[in-house]
Amino acid sequence: MRAICVDDERLLMENTVSLCRDLPQIDDVKGFTVPTEALKWLENNPADIALLDIDMPGMNGIVLAAEMKRKRPDMAIIFLTGYSQYAVDAFAIRASGYLLKPVTKERLAADVAYALSLRPKKSADHVVVRTFGNFDVFVDDKLVTFKAARCKELLAYLVDRQGSSVTRAEAFAVLWEDRLYDRPMQKQMDVVIRNMRDTLREYGIEDIFEMKNGSMRVCPTQFTCDAYLFFKGDADSVNAYRGEYMSAYSWASMTESVMTWKLWNND
Repeated sequence: MRAICVDDERLLMENTVSLCRDLPQIDDVKGFTVPTEALKWLENNPADIALLDIDMPGMNGIVLAAEMKRKRPDMAIIFLTGYSQYAVDAFAIRASGYLLKPVTKERLAADVAYALSLRPKKSADHVVVRTFGNFDVFVDDKLVTFKAARCKELLAYLVDRQGSSVTRAEAFAVLWEDRLYDRPMQKQMDVVIRNMRDTLREYGIEDIFEMKNGSMRVCPTQFTCDAYLFFKGDADSVNAYRGEYMSAYSWASMTESVMTWKLWNND
């Protein structure tokens, strides 16, 4: 999940950012001291939750939250303030939390967990991953477009691993077979991961991906995949398989061989 923090007091903003980085639900956080700069950033960068000060010059947190909701209707809002009199206005715009400063990690963690729990749950069929033939991802029948070919290939590889964790180095060895995993290429790998995650956030499907302690994986329960159904013995998926699996990627040939073997031996 990505969070955005806005407070005109830089030290308070930085403290909130630091608290967010310690929360397991949040893996990316951005801080601002100027509300208009936060809004501008939000135009091209989706976020899941915003933690806002209320009493700020130029644009207060209530107005800022309303503008953020207009740009990102599904984004959760939590207000962090030193004043209790704004509570009615805060909840009038459907804020998910209202914390009085100073904010503790425990209180913030509880409000963030509550705010994220209010987000609408989506069925697995909302996201469909197709691996027979070429690899593609669809959200409500809309094709997901990736920023770069390697971003798409990284997700394809994670799908192929069926929920098993993969380290950066392991993924790199697949995406760049003959390159040395040195410092410049480590940075390049980080760019690929970041761009892939940004694409998932853009389409509102970041829940299909998880990253912890430097390892990453897809969450198979968050999407429907023809290959996963095939391995479960789903008749429609078995009948739909024509011997081609993620045809664009040479590393997929091993899984393709296993699927073909299963197909012939189940007949």
